[in-house]
Amino acid sequence: MPEKNLIWKYTKRFLFAVLLTVVVLVMLNWNLVVYGLRQGYGQFNIIWNAKPVAEYLHDPAFPDSLKTRLRLIDEVREYAIDSLGLKDTENYKTLFDQQGKEIMWVVLAAKPFKLEAKEWEFPVLGAVPYKGFFREDLAVQLKEELEQEGWDAIIRNPGGWSTLGWFTDPILSKMLNRSEGDLANLIIHEMSHATIFVKDSVDFNENLATFIGDRGAEEFLRHKYGTESGEYTLYMDEDRDYLKYVDHMLRGAEKLDSLYNTMTEEQAIQNKINQKQEMIRHIVTSLDTLSLRLPKKPSERFKGKLPNNAYFMNFRQYQAKQDVFWEEWQGRFKGDLRVYIDYLARKHPFL
Repeated sequence: MPEKNLIWKYTKRFLFAVLLTVVVLVMLNWNLVVYGLRQGYGQFNIIWNAKPVAEYLHDPAFPDSLKTRLRLIDEVREYAIDSLGLKDTENYKTLFDQQGKEIMWVVLAAKPFKLEAKEWEFPVLGAVPYKGFFREDLAVQLKEELEQEGWDAIIRNPGGWSTLGWFTDPILSKMLNRSEGDLANLIIHEMSHATIFVKDSVDFNENLATFIGDRGAEEFLRHKYGTESGEYTLYMDEDRDYLKYVDHMLRGAEKLDSLYNTMTEEQAIQNKINQKQEMIRHIVTSLDTLSLRLPKKPSERFKGKLPNNAYFMNFRQYQAKQDVFWEEWQGRFKGDLRVYIDYLARKHPFL
């Protein structure tokens, strides 16, 4: 009996120590805990209200044009799994109706006179240069707080995102408004994240998913429609135009880097701001000198407000390593995307 009492005594001490540790950790990471709960609720709300794709396909009131897009997504999924070797999951088998509204807001920030992103630390994912919200007011609040602290900040509305297997990702209704090539690109991009994702390597992850999405969509459209089709031609024209735009913005980022390296701590802040705005204005206005296949005037998107460092950093995070992947894909793997993806998946174990 005394021995049992002794065991129970030490067991209670151990349980109390564990409880105390948990309480201390929660107190020290209270903001992260609240954020995690909000994100979990937001994601759960989307999943709970998503309906199986089959329901929409059998609904006579659901537009035929959107049913065609749903069938296309299923084809893209099958192609990505069977022909590209991406991971087979339950993702994109349900649809969440956004009712025309945005449902996710992502905040990004960078230093005002240096192309260096602000990062947030999260369990499992590690350091991440963005923070997402399912409530616009919380995103706006964080953006304003960051700006008051001196950061350049922006808010993006992503067309989709991957929960990396933590949840079942549904199709979002606004995805169905995209062109066939753009939609295929988005689905393959997000499926890439569920296949290859390296902790603390957001630049690598996003650049790789962009590369696989771009080239995977090209291969899918070539497989489904052929290289003479309007769908394939439109996608390739859009892709070439966008690559020219991306290259211009990456060159602009290099020019900003060079400018910031000439600045000193003694230099007046307003003088730095003027130099920065002059450089960014030049980058924006010279966009219209690009020779594009599709009739556009790229500078128009910045008519109301010039982009800032966070905007340029976003391009680096998603696009700066495309040449590296392209050269390795063509050089070592002779343009075989499936073999290249298999190699990368084995080289970089998921998380």
